[in-house]
Amino acid sequence: MIQFAFGSGGIFGVRNDISNGTPIKLGVMQEISLDISYSTKSLFGQKMFALAIARGQGKITGKAKFAKLNGLAFASLFFGTALAAGQNLVADSEAAIIPASPYAVTVANAANFATDLGVFYTQTLVPLSPVTSGPAAGQYSVTSGGVYTFSAADLADPIKKYVSISYLYSSASAGFSVVVTNPVMGITPTFMAVLQAPYGGKQLVVKLPLCTSNKLSFATKIEDWLIPEMDFEAMDDGSGNVMYLNTCE
Repeated sequence: MIQFAFGSGGIFGVRNDISNGTPIKLGVMQEISLDISYSTKSLFGQKMFALAIARGQGKITGKAKFAKLNGLAFASLFFGTALAAGQNLVADSEAAIIPASPYAVTVANAANFATDLGVFYTQTLVPLSPVTSGPAAGQYSVTSGGVYTFSAADLADPIKKYVSISYLYSSASAGFSVVVTNPVMGITPTFMAVLQAPYGGKQLVVKLPLCTSNKLSFATKIEDWLIPEMDFEAMDDGSGNVMYLNTCE
């Protein structure tokens, strides 16, 4: 029976520049592409077409587009680092009403407050300006404990007393984070990649024993899903091998 392949297939990555790298499957796969190319040099005489063509440098590059936001894949395969427990979250436009003296609002996640992301008047969308202390009309100050202080003049205005507050806060009990540092040039995390394209009980399997990823992209669209894209390139594994292509025929 003739072998075919259908659908997006799948891809696995295993770090091999460290001991006991965790195998990672990129999930909810959308698309995988693999390009194998060579540069060529043509020899010409006096006629139009080449008398001989020789291959020069070769390159194996690929792209994987997947919908599952896998922090371990980003950390290990691309950045070459480990996941840290806990994550930062955004409180976007948390509603508040400026109270009576001392005109201070304690945000809902004050216990884990991290970074101020701004305040605006809810009804006019005009942003307020941050100050260190003693805010006047149109200004606010904020403490490291997530307490926002406003002006009595804003409370007196029936429109300006309604505000929306945005800030960053931490959650140690859920999620993970990736801390990207600034290493010296030349440090390159590597991994083995296995690509699979099944159909009809048969599989096309490509094993790339030594790869590195040189690009990770995130793009959002209105009314569409976020689909990260990871580009990678294969190299000699030290034994003269760069790729294993497996078919049923």
